[in-house]
Amino acid sequence: MLDFRMDAPSPVETSPPLPPGVTLRPATPADTVRVAAFLTAAHPESPVAPEDLERQDAGRVEGEFHRRTLALAGDEIVGLAETGVPRMDGHPGWLEVTVRAVPERAGGPLAEALLTHAETAALGQGAHTLVSRVRENWWERPFLEARGYAEHDRMWPSTLDLRTLDFAGLARYGEGARAAGVRIRPLSELGDFDEAQQRRLYTLIAALLRDVPSTTPVSVWPFELWQRRAAGRVNPAGLFIAVAPEGEWVGLSELHLPIPTRPGTLHNGLTGVLPAWRGRGLASALKLAAARAALERGFTHSRTSNHSVNAPMLAVNARLGFVREGATVTLTREVSGS
Repeated sequence: MLDFRMDAPSPVETSPPLPPGVTLRPATPADTVRVAAFLTAAHPESPVAPEDLERQDAGRVEGEFHRRTLALAGDEIVGLAETGVPRMDGHPGWLEVTVRAVPERAGGPLAEALLTHAETAALGQGAHTLVSRVRENWWERPFLEARGYAEHDRMWPSTLDLRTLDFAGLARYGEGARAAGVRIRPLSELGDFDEAQQRRLYTLIAALLRDVPSTTPVSVWPFELWQRRAAGRVNPAGLFIAVAPEGEWVGLSELHLPIPTRPGTLHNGLTGVLPAWRGRGLASALKLAAARAALERGFTHSRTSNHSVNAPMLAVNARLGFVREGATVTLTREVSGS
């Protein structure tokens, strides 16, 4: 895990001059609702709920470096700079920088000052790779690319209307798994979700994540960090496991987390099958089982995101009817750490 600490000197004083009337100050928990509203106004097509920020903040471990700074014009939030350990691509020496601004200040002097502010914080922690994630059509992409950032990876978000699924017609994709004696069961039917069960689930998740096609290998959290960030948010009724004839867990589909900013929508997280059990339509069968359970719970849509190089899962999603949206691009810039 990265050892970026909280006690680095503040980079506020080293930032370039701010536009007249704009000041910087660190964000506090009391700002959470306003920050979520600002981020939503900055990019309405990607709304952020206070619960999203609270969950992110609660998931940080003691001593993990993170700094969120607000740019204020009077009492109005007009910009934000953020630096911290990436949730994805959490590789040694990598730190994520985020810059946002209200539309009328996009790409201007305020954005320049905020980027320098975020980068200075990262360099103060010894980062050698800066990471930023933006939608491919956002102003931040050309802004960052003009300053030395280059595309490293891209993810395709997509949404499925669960009400349109032809469950009977798609059932054939699970015939190979059924012929091999594989059963698909919700986690809730496989015993209490105690620590032993959590470790068993984590072992499967870790194995599948290490095998996800991506530009760089997925950085897998240690069990204790996964337990802190993810285990408490698992709804065992909405997470489906593929169980082999001798009881081995060989695949899963996570469709259990409601998205606060999208009523009626669940987040479809990891879906995967261990290599020895692929080629039987098991991934499609897992997604269908999870989708049926979501409909029964009153949800209407499923939303997911996949690496652009993950052709097998993109094919599964297309088969089920997921509608692809504009990509989220990961940009990186190599710098000299201190």
